Amino acid sequence: VARPQGPLGMRTLSALGNYYTCLFAPHLTAQAVEMPQTLDALAQAIAAERPRWDAVEFQPLDLQSCIFPALVQSLKSAGFVVQTFFCFGSWYLPVNGRTFTQYLESRPSALRNTLNRKRRKLEKSGRARIEIVTSEDGLEIAIEAYARVYLASWKQPEPYPDFIPGLIRACARMGTLRLGILHIDGEPAAAQLWIVHNGSALIYKIAYEERFAELSPGTILTATLMQHVLDVDKVDEVDYLSGDDSYKKDWMSHRRERWGILALNPATIRGALAIARHLG
Repeated sequence: VARPQGPLGMRTLSALGNYYTCLFAPHLTAQAVEMPQTLDALAQAIAAERPRWDAVEFQPLDLQSCIFPALVQSLKSAGFVVQTFFCFGSWYLPVNGRTFTQYLESRPSALRNTLNRKRRKLEKSGRARIEIVTSEDGLEIAIEAYARVYLASWKQPEPYPDFIPGLIRACARMGTLRLGILHIDGEPAAAQLWIVHNGSALIYKIAYEERFAELSPGTILTATLMQHVLDVDKVDEVDYLSGDDSYKKDWMSHRRERWGILALNPATIRGALAIARHLG
């Protein structure tokens, strides 16, 4: 994606991603042994384009992937001055074949106690109903409930309000949707969008209405969806995708990082100025 950037109006080639992108990588069909040569060819092609790019930016990339250091080296070999930068942390859970019961035993006692106490209280009251929508049946009603919860939550309004409903519909058609809605007294109180794909459960969006906060609807709904993806979908990994929010440590066991690569072009005036600014 070509875009102007900053007061200098730099001509920047950016990764095809946006606000919602949790992971990016070059799409390679080459075998691992051929990957360095493929990335070298990509970097050389970018460097040869006219008019020249002042900067090239890839993010967010998997820091542990073999692609990351290879891409850095390829860009350097093509003549760019390269810097890497931290984007965000990602908390995740390798399931290792565990059931939900076995998984829950490994979680902090404070989480287990809160979950058991709040769930029993809500179940005894008869006020709650939980649904997990996985197909197009009842989907539009569920989307409306999700939007209602999100707007009433602490979350900032979506910059692109049509994106999430469109993503939900696409996932429903593909069979990857796990949209959880928790109702209290007939009203949607919490909503979570999970996506199950290729053995992973991706926790994409979560929200709850703050006037129901004392009932812990978000905790209860997370546990319900976790039980579904472990016992029904039998996924290999659960991933919170982005952010180092403290509550994620209670649910997940491992953390990894997503980083970016900024390649500046010394052959252009704006690129050289940016190099001086960054390195200075």
